[in-house]
Amino acid sequence: MSEQTINDELDQSINSEENIEQTNEATPQEEQSIDENEAIKEQLNKEKEQYLRLFAEFDNFKKRTSRERIDIFKTANKEVITALLPVLDDFERGMLQIEKSGDESLVTGIALIQNKLIDTLHGKGLVAMDVKAGDDFNTDLHEAITQIPAPTDDLKGKVVDVIETGYFLNEVVVRYAKVVVGM
Repeated sequence: MSEQTINDELDQSINSEENIEQTNEATPQEEQSIDENEAIKEQLNKEKEQYLRLFAEFDNFKKRTSRERIDIFKTANKEVITALLPVLDDFERGMLQIEKSGDESLVTGIALIQNKLIDTLHGKGLVAMDVKAGDDFNTDLHEAITQIPAPTDDLKGKVVDVIETGYFLNEVVVRYAKVVVGM
C-alpha cells in the first residue's frame, strides 16, 4: 500500500468519527423525544403485562367454570338416585324371602326387574361399595352402627357385618355402608 492510500484512509476514519460524535450529540428537542419514547415504551410494557395477567385470569375462570359445570352434570340426578336406594334395598330383602318360597318363576320375574333397576342406576353412575366382613373400618366409606366384641382377634377394628350397602355416584359417596365393627 502506498502512503497516499494510507493517509486517505486515515482521513476518512477521522471524518467518520467526527460524524459519529456529531450524531451522538442530541439537541434538547431530540432528548425530549427520546424521553417521551422511553415513557411510551414503559407504558406499553405495563399495559402488555396487565393484559397478559387479565387474559390468564380469564382463562383460569373459564377452566374453573367448565370443571364446575361438568361436576354439576355428573351429580345432577343425585337426589333421584338416592331416593331410589331404599327401593333397591327392598328388592334385595324381597329376593331373599321369595327365594325361600321355592317358586322359581316368581324368583326369575323379580330378579329380572331387580337387574333392570340395577343396570339403569349403574348406567347413571351408581356403583355399590365392595364391603365385606374382615375389611378395615374406614370412616370415609363406612358408618359404624354399633360395636360388638370381635369374634376373633383379627377382626378387632374391622368390619364384622355389613347391615346396609354403601354406594358411589360417579366416584362420590352418596350413601355410606352401614357396618358393625369389632372391638
